[in-house]
Amino acid sequence: MLAELRGKSQITIPKEIVASLGLTEGDKLEIYEKDGLICLMPVTVYPKKYVDELHREINGLKSDIKSGKKPVFDSIDSLFDKLESN
Repeated sequence: MLAELRGKSQITIPKEIVASLGLTEGDKLEIYEKDGLICLMPVTVYPKKYVDELHREINGLKSDIKSGKKPVFDSIDSLFDKLESN
């Protein structure tokens, strides 16, 4: 498929590609150059407040695991064994 570079360095992504990737208006795309290619990668952008809250929660869980408050399992089977024994 060919796309033409227009004014203000704009291009139109062919609708077949948009549909196959499930993209919709307003989606964010990371654009970068690699080895002479222009690459577009769909990304999800989360609010900083949400990411900060997630970091706090993960750090709390890591602390609970380290202190022994939360169990650690070697496998899915050992997790299910523990769940079934309760």
